Amino acid sequence: MKFSLRFNNDLPMREYIRLAQAAEAAGIDQFWVSDDLFLRSAPVILTAIAAATNRIEIGTCIVNPYTIHPAEIAMMAATLDEASGGRFNLGISSGAGEFLKWVGIDASAPYTAVVESVTAIRRLLAGEKVAMDGKFLKWTDEAYLRFEPLRRRIPIYLGAMSPKMLTAIGALADGGLPLLLPPEHLETVLPYVNEGLAQSGRTLEQIDLAACIWVSLGEDRAAAEYMLREKIAYYGHAMSPLIWDRLGLTQDDFRPIEAAAMRDGDLKRAAAMVTPQMLKIGVVGTPADLIPRLEHLVSLGARHLSFGPPMGDDPLKAIELIGREVIPVFRKGGAHG
Repeated sequence: MKFSLRFNNDLPMREYIRLAQAAEAAGIDQFWVSDDLFLRSAPVILTAIAAATNRIEIGTCIVNPYTIHPAEIAMMAATLDEASGGRFNLGISSGAGEFLKWVGIDASAPYTAVVESVTAIRRLLAGEKVAMDGKFLKWTDEAYLRFEPLRRRIPIYLGAMSPKMLTAIGALADGGLPLLLPPEHLETVLPYVNEGLAQSGRTLEQIDLAACIWVSLGEDRAAAEYMLREKIAYYGHAMSPLIWDRLGLTQDDFRPIEAAAMRDGDLKRAAAMVTPQMLKIGVVGTPADLIPRLEHLVSLGARHLSFGPPMGDDPLKAIELIGREVIPVFRKGGAHG
């Protein structure tokens, strides 16, 4: 069983160092940081983490080929892998159209953009000259890395919420970062991933599919719930129909919250508008609340449990709780997998 943490890029730089070191001490395998628009830069954060840790893998969760050119994504991946001594994983997807529209980007044909980008990045890292005449990328044979990466094959994980991108995880990627909101959404996700695996002639055991859930742990349930409310208020409108359907909601249900959070800049008021139905997106409470939800994921075949934002009102304490009370249950195996 593998374990990872995912954090948004909205915290002060110094906090990531403490969180990553705590994660390493707790036995966490991977530490992922998002690269959402107009927040802190994930590559800079990850460079600092690489210098401050020794074992834990690091990764982008996720970058997209619209706001960072695929050539620069390959450069970044190779450089972060070098900085970390071969501990970098590249998480990539199409980005959220609801956020890309802020800077006038029409993310048309996102599947094509991601597939062509992953193909190009893989070839660049492999040392090839990458002439491409695709729908998204049109490169000459002068497109190649002018240095030798530490590793020629850096693991590429696809972030995914839509059916086509979920299928691409199985067809194309080394791993996947599907958002499971709520955790039971894995039941909906797996058939799409398996469809892609059939296309590539692989099995689920041959890729690293992270069961990415949102958790907010803490002894003060109200404080932990508020942290989850904030995340839902910020990101709820940018999710996929597949997730809204699973929750029995639509994007329109999130539009008033989006207006309060994004247009008016009043995240506290937006968080107060989050409904009980929306709160089902994640898990709030103590490890005793979390463990049964994880057991269900393991029963469905999950071999990588990934804990995502907000983590709780005290993320450091949440990491300690996961390391002390959650990881041992699943790492020992037995009845829990």
